Amino acid sequence: MGVRKKERANQIKEAKKHVAFAKLNNCPTSPRKMRIVADLVRGQKVETALNILKFNSKEASRKLEKLLLSAINNWQQKNAEESLEDAGLFVKEIRVDGGAMLKRLRPAPQGRAHRIRKRSNHVTIVLGAINNNTQSN
Repeated sequence: MGVRKKERANQIKEAKKHVAFAKLNNCPTSPRKMRIVADLVRGQKVETALNILKFNSKEASRKLEKLLLSAINNWQQKNAEESLEDAGLFVKEIRVDGGAMLKRLRPAPQGRAHRIRKRSNHVTIVLGAINNNTQSN
């Protein structure tokens, strides 16, 4: 590996060190219901987001809370030497995409059948850290 390529790889590695993410695939909730809860925590600090999800009554908030805790744990694994309180973690990005649909049939009047679409979704949470020492570039 050349010198420039190695330096660029190290730069990318350092930039990714302050970002952590977690994914939840094939969650059996409709994307529309999950987006309502996801919009509540987008851009919030991690502590605030956890409180919002903990005290929200929707079922989607339980799954997002678990996913957010997983993303926090992923960040701690990357940055073992830094403390969580000093990092200033916040929800940088949260994406809810549609997943696979299970198609079922429900009986309808006069011998017909209606299609029931059981939707699922994929959720991706990206956490960012606000560090004063990394902002000097």
